[in-house]
Amino acid sequence: MKNYKHFLVRPGSLVKLRDFDPAYTDKYHSPEEAAKKLRKGIQTMAKLQDMLYAQNTYALLIIIQAMDAAGKDSAVKHVFSGVNPQGCTVVNFKTPSALELDRDYLWRAHKDIPERGGIGIFNRSYYEEVLIVRVHPHLLQKQQLPPEAKHKRIWSDRFEQINAFEKHLVQNGIIVLKFFLHLSKEEQKRRFLERIDTPSKNWKFSLADVDERQHWDAYQRAYEEVFTHTSTRYAPWYIVPADNKWYTRIVLSDIINHTLQKLDLHYPALSAQQKLELTLARERLLQE
Repeated sequence: MKNYKHFLVRPGSLVKLRDFDPAYTDKYHSPEEAAKKLRKGIQTMAKLQDMLYAQNTYALLIIIQAMDAAGKDSAVKHVFSGVNPQGCTVVNFKTPSALELDRDYLWRAHKDIPERGGIGIFNRSYYEEVLIVRVHPHLLQKQQLPPEAKHKRIWSDRFEQINAFEKHLVQNGIIVLKFFLHLSKEEQKRRFLERIDTPSKNWKFSLADVDERQHWDAYQRAYEEVFTHTSTRYAPWYIVPADNKWYTRIVLSDIINHTLQKLDLHYPALSAQQKLELTLARERLLQE
């Protein structure tokens, strides 16, 4: 884990994304080098998830944010390939529905928070409300907010609300980990062109992605504000290099495993009465 501490956004720090190299790969130079480490990470996560589920005390909420084509879907597919689906959920946050717009912006997130013993993955999240809505402020009009809520401090208010929401979750045993997959503009262009030129990847491409690319600088500033104001001791942000997907995956795997290991997970201990019942059950089965 010590190699990844510099990806952590320290609470109170002023974040500039130019200070983070999206092509960084530490000591690894190829996908083959990283593959062995990822396999070990997958095995470790499977064991930790089993204890998390059995202990039924904590839950883990993982938030993944990124620009388009940064590899969110493939990261989820690979990093969590060894976990038991029974104890893991993935929620994709798309355009809010009419039902969701009739409620506060955190409602749709709160109803999908993982239950104790579970791992919940948010592919995008309530942070879209201080990202895409900030870059496209006309979207606020659809939220039917009262006049007093639509003022110059709306973004700082939302940062405070999100911090309070996450603190509430953590104080109730829901561990919150937040990852930004940091992709360079050049690599995004290369991946967009690959989606256009590869028939089997055409379905991934949307002209809207190119439209959003025109707002690249505005998104970078919005993300910097998010990291500066919402990376806390209890719910930290990690800015993970994403120009090389194979490196992104081992960083996520390591940080998640390290976080689970700090919880001192264990299988529930049986009481004397429960042990006696097991002994009696064994004897009955052997007598059949």
